[in-house]
Amino acid sequence: MASVRNCSFSVVKILTVGLMLAGCASSATAPSAQVNQTDSEPSAIASNQSASESAEQLAQSPTPQPVTLVESLEHPWGITWLPDDTMLVTERPGRLRIIRDGVLDPTPVDGLPEVLNRGQGGLMDVSAHPQFAENQWMYFTYADGTGSANRTRVARARFDGSTLADWQVIFEVNRTKEGTQHFGSRLVWLPDNTLIVSIGDGGNPPVSLEGELIRNQAQNLSSHLGSLVRLNDDGSIPADNPFVDTPEADPAIWSYGHRNIQGVALDPATGRLWATEHGSRGGDELNQVEAGENYGWPVVTHSREYSGGEISSERSRPGMVDPLIVWTPAIAPSGLAVYRGDSVPQWQGDLFAGGLVSQSIQHIEVDPSGAVLSQTPIDIGQRVRDVSQGPDGLIYVLTDEPNGRLVRLEPS
Repeated sequence: MASVRNCSFSVVKILTVGLMLAGCASSATAPSAQVNQTDSEPSAIASNQSASESAEQLAQSPTPQPVTLVESLEHPWGITWLPDDTMLVTERPGRLRIIRDGVLDPTPVDGLPEVLNRGQGGLMDVSAHPQFAENQWMYFTYADGTGSANRTRVARARFDGSTLADWQVIFEVNRTKEGTQHFGSRLVWLPDNTLIVSIGDGGNPPVSLEGELIRNQAQNLSSHLGSLVRLNDDGSIPADNPFVDTPEADPAIWSYGHRNIQGVALDPATGRLWATEHGSRGGDELNQVEAGENYGWPVVTHSREYSGGEISSERSRPGMVDPLIVWTPAIAPSGLAVYRGDSVPQWQGDLFAGGLVSQSIQHIEVDPSGAVLSQTPIDIGQRVRDVSQGPDGLIYVLTDEPNGRLVRLEPS
């Protein structure tokens, strides 16, 4: 098992930004409160680099300018690219849209099933298979069921450029839940063509399961809730998953102790898997995720109850991984990209983390070891749902609004 993060990093970076307190993906489904803080700088940063060196690097980095490319997307959630640079975008109500040469096709793609479009649920992420040119497989996550019994599903279908066919459900969460919160639902491919899927913990109190608060499922290795799972491309379980030989553990689980991950990104240069995770009334996290590790929720957390008071008095515990960044007040993180393009050399290895409540992107600089050096907010002005690097080496952003936008960050 990989070493616990607090052995490698000396301090948790607790950052304050002038934002509304909120930790869930939709302001309509989670309480929030106003705060008076206006400081956008981190209150503590662990770094092996001097302040002057970091300031010099930031001064040399271009200032990204958000440029709107497409409007009239209804609550867009995920984006992927085809080999010919065509973009596919999901809309949470249950539609898949095509954008070619910067133009939105007015006709949604046929072939999608009905989804549970309530609360935070709906059609969520989309990702083309790494060998899409050969097999035409497109992968989706979505909420399935009713308001009283629902779950996250993963499906795939063949896309011929205009229509989906051969729809196959390849995975579903092994617990149904009530309510319409915390579906997780990000997809990311690993170099061996296995698929990482984020699964939320099921919801906030008073939502319960098996006689206790549902969020406790995040510490239950027999439950997918509150975990990342790793699948083969057909939905089968990789033989080298960390809990394959652990009695009573579900073999699909890759890591656990998560609340609701809606940002996952692989750094192709280092192999590091990064994730951003919603907290509750603060306590949002950035983590490096490693196989078999426990990330603490809800036993160890910087979050607080929406009703007031502590969820846990513990902020760290041996055997559980400490976050690299804690955002309090919350930014409500959704969408994450690691920059490895050629268009902006100064961004190499940097992270770009979207924020729903903050309506911004955090540009996070990390050193070669993965330690966080600094972060700078980029104002978008709408709720940021997804962040992704495009084939042109620029960063693309989806905003979660009734009239959502596709935005590109262009260096000035």
